[in-house]
Amino acid sequence: MLRLLGLFALAGLLAAWSLPPDALAADTTRRPNIVVILGDDLGFSDMGSFGGEIRTPSLDALANEGVRFTNFYTNATCSPTRSTLLSGVDTHQNGLGNMDEWTAPNQRGVPGYEGYLNDRVATLPQLLRDVGYHTYMVGKWHLGKQPDQIPAARGFERDFSLLDGGGSYWDMTNITGAAPKSVFTEDGRYLTKLPKDYYATKTYTDKLIGFIDANRADGKPFFAYVAHQAPHDPFHLPKEWRKRHVGEYDQGWDAVRQARLKRQIDLGIMPAGTQLAERMWFIPDPITLAPAARALSGKKMELYAGMVENLDFHVGRLIDHLKKIGEYDNTIFIVFGDNGAEGTDLFQMIAGNPGARDFLFAAIKWSQTHPNAWGDPGSYVGYGPMWAQVSMTPFSQYKGWAAEGGIRNALIVSGPVVERPAGSINHGLMHVADIMPTLLEVAGARYPKQLNGRDLPPLIGKSWLPVLSGRAESPRTARDTLAWENFGNHALRQGDWKLRWQHKPFGTGDWELFDLANDPAERHDLAAKRADKLKALLALWDDYVRRHNVILPDRSMFETLDDTLPMRVPDDAGYPPLIYKRQFVAPEDLLADPKP
Repeated sequence: MLRLLGLFALAGLLAAWSLPPDALAADTTRRPNIVVILGDDLGFSDMGSFGGEIRTPSLDALANEGVRFTNFYTNATCSPTRSTLLSGVDTHQNGLGNMDEWTAPNQRGVPGYEGYLNDRVATLPQLLRDVGYHTYMVGKWHLGKQPDQIPAARGFERDFSLLDGGGSYWDMTNITGAAPKSVFTEDGRYLTKLPKDYYATKTYTDKLIGFIDANRADGKPFFAYVAHQAPHDPFHLPKEWRKRHVGEYDQGWDAVRQARLKRQIDLGIMPAGTQLAERMWFIPDPITLAPAARALSGKKMELYAGMVENLDFHVGRLIDHLKKIGEYDNTIFIVFGDNGAEGTDLFQMIAGNPGARDFLFAAIKWSQTHPNAWGDPGSYVGYGPMWAQVSMTPFSQYKGWAAEGGIRNALIVSGPVVERPAGSINHGLMHVADIMPTLLEVAGARYPKQLNGRDLPPLIGKSWLPVLSGRAESPRTARDTLAWENFGNHALRQGDWKLRWQHKPFGTGDWELFDLANDPAERHDLAAKRADKLKALLALWDDYVRRHNVILPDRSMFETLDDTLPMRVPDDAGYPPLIYKRQFVAPEDLLADPKP
């Protein structure tokens, strides 16, 4: 009998999805709530359910009730990913063809490279709101600051948003001397100050819970975009969260990466036999460092782990509240990170050298440099490329690059649309652009052909509902393609094959070819051996460039790396033997004192 009732309920839900938007606007009680939780610079292997030692019970509970995806892609940096998430359109058309902060001279003034989410696209909250959803946003926006570009102007009914790309978690301190104050909005108004006892992750959660409660009585479903700032640097967090992993990371990054990969294989996240990507050539083997240096570096990772655990705690607060008000079982959760983990020293990049304006600004506003003050207001800590590679285990490289470590992310989906076994793992090829068509289908909304009399660009994603229902293993066939370009680094994937071009020295300055099924760590460039496959994928890349107006930048944030980093060399364990040779110990029976 219960099974029969369940079938009737499912049939009713499917019928609701098939209704036209005007009917759905009047019949909103059957449709699920939607919560998208975005971690800023959260790494592929950081959550416990993806192999991390970091304690994330709330996120892991969602994974254990839903499904984990191991072949999910975003873009290589934050605002391009956010623009694709909210528009379903390629970055080179939606306005984020390059990040606003790094727009190249040859991209200025070109449509698709405005540096903000342009007015030639429709947004997900706008379309959901049109069919009767409440639409809420908390957290980092990074898609424009003008009144017609902020969340309230792009479909969000309620918001509490940081408009900048980063900054303090404690106050309005921004990163550069030219823009010393972060900009926030609340419900479409620019804030003059922050709430009392503000701490970003906590306050975002408090605000969202308030938004949900304020409209509960009308029975309408809600869409909540929870764009957390955490765990983006600077690593700011309350004192009680800073010492949960004391000394744990003194063992160094190699050991932690190896342990994470073992857990990933045990969990089924990665197949048996998976190799780690090479430790990047400019990162030392941690066992060659002095104990104090290892401990100091380990403390940075301790802070990062605390940031992730604090994020998980506040996700848990939201989940507990939805359970308390009876909405949890009718809520879809989508959880992922916006790009690879951050391995670049942003603080050093921005502050520059003594005598620079931003160096002086940093000395004044970010002056708390003692390790005992790390995490406090006025401190600025990131964890560097060594720990970013740990966060991206087992992949190569990190944020900003077209290697797997820059664009592949952990994805969790749970809630009433998931009919796969609880806790299952899927290896289908997914993309952040898929979220728009998926959620429009869930809500019974349609993607319009025009907006304000102007033709809209087509959606580039595919609905996940066949995969979530268990009717398909991937939304894509082996012939479908995905492509990326950011800062001039670019790539294309078709099936298991990946074409990649990157600036030196992270790339070769030429095309590389990888078989990701057998080499997810991108260790073996097959371009010379498989000229046929290289040629075929290059034709697909050229087609992508034409269709999406891709303009490769004539300037890049990475343009000096080949001169400033040491020459790239292979990563061979134990080389050079000189620094690994331990003290020779003579046989005890042959020991003697010198003769008189």
